[in-house]
Amino acid sequence: MRKKMPRLTLLSTVLGGLLAMGLAAPAQAVGNVQISGPAEIDAAGCDAAPPGFDDFPGLALHGSLEGCLYTQVVTSSITPSGTYKESGHETIVASLNGGPMGTFTTNYKFEAKFDLATMAELKGRCQHPIAEGSGTGGFAGATGRLDFKDLIGDPTTYVYRGHIKLG
Repeated sequence: MRKKMPRLTLLSTVLGGLLAMGLAAPAQAVGNVQISGPAEIDAAGCDAAPPGFDDFPGLALHGSLEGCLYTQVVTSSITPSGTYKESGHETIVASLNGGPMGTFTTNYKFEAKFDLATMAELKGRCQHPIAEGSGTGGFAGATGRLDFKDLIGDPTTYVYRGHIKLG
């Protein structure tokens, strides 16, 4: 007489077999990496901006990414209420978790709120999807996204988080 195998046991057996044969792998094994860390403006340490990416002083990245971020502004606008919007491209020259150096480019969108009387930033955030095919070196084939949040203070600092999937 045949015994019925519970579905969970069957699924575990099949998945285990696929993993053993290398036909399926968990997300981390195929290169999906969660990233996070702090960043700050570092005009001296990040002074080698690629051509066209020197609209602002370089941003030194720490944590999962160690290197520099350089900005090229394409559009910007501010409303009478102090809402600022900006878009453009950024090039990151860094290593991921101590790996080989490389570069990738993002197409970012930045939003902030400013006090129009003092032009002081009150809050800000931006999204940075990685531009397809832009990765080189340690980031060849990279896809993913970084999100930054501005921590307003003296000095203003930044934190990032997101994910990168290596090709």
